[in-house]
Amino acid sequence: MNTAIESQNLQLVLDVKVDLTVRIGSTRLTMRDVMALTAGTVLQLSQEATEPVGLYVNDKLIGRGEVVVVEDNFGIKITQLIGEDL
Repeated sequence: MNTAIESQNLQLVLDVKVDLTVRIGSTRLTMRDVMALTAGTVLQLSQEATEPVGLYVNDKLIGRGEVVVVEDNFGIKITQLIGEDL
C-alpha cells in the first residue's frame, strides 16, 4: 500500500473517540462486602504504591505510568508505551 493511501486511511480514524482508562489496582470482594461499603471505607488494592499504573485504550493495555498531581487534579506521567522503550 502506498504512503498516500495509508495516510488517507489513518485520517479516517483520527477523530474516532475511544475510552482512555488508568488502572491503579484491583481487589476481590464478596457481594456481602460490597453491600457493606460506606463513605470513608478504604480498600486495599493489589498493586504497590510504587508500581506503575496501567494505561488502557478500550480495555487494551497501551502503556504504563506514574500518578501525578497537577494543581487539584490527578494525572499520569507516561513512562512506557507498550512495544516501545522510552
